[in-house]
Amino acid sequence: QVRLLESGGGSVQAGGSLRLSCAASLDTSSSFTMGWFRQAPEKEREGVAAIRTPDDSPYYADSVKGRFTISYDYGKSTLYLQMNSLKPEDTAMYYCAAGEGVGTMLSKNEYTYWGQGTQVTVSS
Repeated sequence: QVRLLESGGGSVQAGGSLRLSCAASLDTSSSFTMGWFRQAPEKEREGVAAIRTPDDSPYYADSVKGRFTISYDYGKSTLYLQMNSLKPEDTAMYYCAAGEGVGTMLSKNEYTYWGQGTQVTVSS
């Protein structure tokens, strides 16, 4: 019933920017939490940013605060992650996620629905 489809990943040089998109087929009017997570090889999947609908309150991991911006376009039913000042340590597979009744916004265990992922690679 709920489908998430990411796009926008790619390879950039350190200091560059990318914007990830996640087309969502869900009813955000019922108060969903949507987020971006990333997983580097041999590392745990970690929360990057999340936003709660319909109030649009954002949450960010300390490592990306001030560099990344999460937003949701209700008209397009699309979640975005604007990533600026990218660093090599941002390199990972990025996943879009959604859930209901989310307590800890950046905890992967709180989310039910996941996209297929899009790769982001930042070279030094």
